[in-house]
Amino acid sequence: MKQYKTGDLRNVALLSHGGDGKTTLAEAMLYISKTTDRFGKVSDGTAVCDYDPEETKRKISISTAIAPLEWNGAKVNIIDTPGYFDFAGEVKSALRVADAAIIVCSGKNGVEVGTEKSWAYAKERGLPVMIYISKLDEENADFFKIVEQLREKFGISICPIVLPITEGEKVTGYVELIGGVAKKYDNGVAVEMPIPDSIRPQLDPIKKMIDESVAETSEELMNKYFDGIPFTKDEIMKAFRGGIANGEITPVLCGSAMKLAGVDDLLDIIVDFFPAPNEREGLAVKVDEAEPLSAIVFKTVADPFVGKMSFFKVGSGIMKAESTVVNARTGQQEKIGKVYYIRGKKQIETPSITAGDLGVVTKLSSVKTGDTLCAPGHIVELEGIEFPKPCLSLAVIPQSKGDEEKISSGLARLMEEDPTFRLETNRETHQQIISGLGDVQLDVIISKLKNKFGVAVDLVEPKVPYRETIKKKVKVEGKHKKQSGGHGQFGHVWIEFEPGDSEEMVFEEKVFGGAVPKNFFPAVEKGLRDCVNKGVLAGYPVVNLKATLVDGSYHPVDSSEMSFKVAASLAFKAGLTQANPVLLEPIGTLRVVIPEEMMGDIIGDINKRRGRILGMNSVENGNEEVTAEVPMAEMHKYAIDLRSMSQGRGSFELTFERYEEAPPNVAQKVIEAAKSEA
Repeated sequence: MKQYKTGDLRNVALLSHGGDGKTTLAEAMLYISKTTDRFGKVSDGTAVCDYDPEETKRKISISTAIAPLEWNGAKVNIIDTPGYFDFAGEVKSALRVADAAIIVCSGKNGVEVGTEKSWAYAKERGLPVMIYISKLDEENADFFKIVEQLREKFGISICPIVLPITEGEKVTGYVELIGGVAKKYDNGVAVEMPIPDSIRPQLDPIKKMIDESVAETSEELMNKYFDGIPFTKDEIMKAFRGGIANGEITPVLCGSAMKLAGVDDLLDIIVDFFPAPNEREGLAVKVDEAEPLSAIVFKTVADPFVGKMSFFKVGSGIMKAESTVVNARTGQQEKIGKVYYIRGKKQIETPSITAGDLGVVTKLSSVKTGDTLCAPGHIVELEGIEFPKPCLSLAVIPQSKGDEEKISSGLARLMEEDPTFRLETNRETHQQIISGLGDVQLDVIISKLKNKFGVAVDLVEPKVPYRETIKKKVKVEGKHKKQSGGHGQFGHVWIEFEPGDSEEMVFEEKVFGGAVPKNFFPAVEKGLRDCVNKGVLAGYPVVNLKATLVDGSYHPVDSSEMSFKVAASLAFKAGLTQANPVLLEPIGTLRVVIPEEMMGDIIGDINKRRGRILGMNSVENGNEEVTAEVPMAEMHKYAIDLRSMSQGRGSFELTFERYEEAPPNVAQKVIEAAKSEA
């Protein structure tokens, strides 16, 4: 592939709800531009952009793919993103390096949750947006109905510039309104045709919509509009470029990717109307190949054959093969070997990659997603990537003993690929906990762990870190006496146990007259501290406990530190059993953001989880925030349940707040479960 100047580059992210046809559209664009010699299909596992074995198996996109093509003297980097919510991190990284976005919308399903999220993501980044209504060849597809939905949801910036020509319920062609040309397609080849009279009643209101959008872009054009003077094609083109760039105009195109219809118009509009990387405003560096090098690493892949692959966008300067760069995060120099363009899984070697373009370099072992690579002596840190926080946690259980180290190593490698999941070991339950954005994402990670690193695991709900405490004061005796020839063992204590003020056990001594020598006090305390790690109800740590050594006795020969440690442990078990022990459960503060119409269902569900509503308040975009306190034991699958209840529109944060006494029925179940595992 030849090298293009920065002004001839277009970096375009494809976004949509899952299953609306992004990847099929990308394949159609590659085929129409003669970049590929066959039309890859997701269903056949032959798509260029769905090359990961997990994607081929599941028939869905799970990671961002880059697919450059050439069209009308420009290079278009198609950035194909997943549509499923579990892989939102991939979308965020793609949008970090995109200069524009195309939201693909199904002509049958219309505006879905993923459509709304795609719009929000693109607007959050300040990207120019175009909407492509695809699948118009399918039954019950309705272009004009979808346009109305788009205008209702996203406002008056929505402006159709391509219309379908229908005969009965079948789409037979398309009208490109700016050029005033009608086309029909034969296996992707466009043939001009006259505009049918039957469609003219639909054309007039759409043309008026275009004229209004053009007039809004300048005072001069507004005056011309009111004077009834038609706009020239050049005026329309210029107005659209500016209006798209600043978000005042969102053009809507349409077609059928499967039938290769309308794809050429889409590519024309991308090249003509979307900005080049150096035409965007508000960037941290000047996008110019004459500037010192800066590049952002936006994706990492752990490839078992070529090693670690770092995907990057050059912000300024030129990334050259066999050069040296500095990682702005670590300050360390990194040796760049070969650099590549990449199309799906195919690597295309190139001597350099210029400002604004996308590329890949391998074997940068210490470089992470979000790092900035700079020219030595010109250190600059580009804006990183803000990834969604994990919201679903499960425990990793090895299927074979002794695999723990391989599991940790494999998951650590996979974490480099996907920064939206976490792995940690719970020091209390000793479980390895994996956290992510949803069950599909975690299932993919576990499948990759098996296929790439040869380790099989199961995922189960993690253990809840309960606590135990006491509710009344008791005084108990602990006596350890053993004689078996030679020196015996003797330790004898009286200890008062009572509820304490601090979570950690407080130990005091009030022994009079040397009943227990001072040199044995540390042994008594040590014996108690060993015991508080495992309570008498279900074996959970004991908190808020005060223990006071008040009396005891000793033997001048047989007493030892070990004897008093044992005596203290006997007193602990006897004392806590008598002191009205109770189980404490962790309580978290839950903040849920959902559309107002879903408030009733969400509050009802929180009540079923033994939650207490603390408050409600309005937030942006017509949503409501519900704040509640909930037992964290009831929240393991909340990420999945909330997505189901809110059709994917809800989000939440859950943070630990404190421990509270568990209700008797809950405590009884936990105690019985602990006994069955013992």
